[in-house]
Amino acid sequence: MSMKNTFLGKLLHLADPTLPIGGFTHSNGLETYVQQGLVCDKVTADNYVRHNLWYNLKYNDAALMKLAYEATSSQDMDALIALDQECTALKSPREIRDASKKLGVRIYKIFSRYQQQDFMLSWGELIQKKEVDSHYCLMYGMLASLLEIPLEEALHGFYYNAAITMVTNAVKLVPLGQLDGQDILFGLHDDILDLCKETLTVERNLVGLCNIGFDIRCMQHERLYSRVYIS
Repeated sequence: MSMKNTFLGKLLHLADPTLPIGGFTHSNGLETYVQQGLVCDKVTADNYVRHNLWYNLKYNDAALMKLAYEATSSQDMDALIALDQECTALKSPREIRDASKKLGVRIYKIFSRYQQQDFMLSWGELIQKKEVDSHYCLMYGMLASLLEIPLEEALHGFYYNAAITMVTNAVKLVPLGQLDGQDILFGLHDDILDLCKETLTVERNLVGLCNIGFDIRCMQHERLYSRVYIS
């Protein structure tokens, strides 16, 4: 069996946007952009998704996912704990921080049923003791490593999951036609390939690069008059 065939099913499972972890209940600030009229059609939705991938995810969750993958591959629990603390500090908006923790713990619970490595079990003990927040991006990186998914392919799944989630939310919120959403998603394929390569070489001191606009809209979401999403 080829290497591709051994990890592909695991990657599709890990990156599945329909995993029962509650991801569909979060817009990550997009709802604010829509209510303020900043995202109002296909063009502005496309711009929103691209900017979020290139200027937010690349330097934050995707970069942290890569570091978590590497820490797990080297069995460095202290490094993973430090990344967990850093991730908590970097997520300024409360709703986004809380969502990241909840999704991370839930995806851990799913895959802990199938992965029984000592590293995995030790992390579960830290969750039980409430000594870690267990952010989603870090759990994705840890699980990708333990599932022996190559890093670049794991990044591709991570970015695709984020992209399809944003596009699906935009279709519902703006609203857009279903084919508009597919057009946006198809147009991101080359971007995702480039993002994966660039994320592998992001300088450590750029991890956590602040995105003030995204953060402010996420904070404003807490006080919207009406809301469909939790964040």
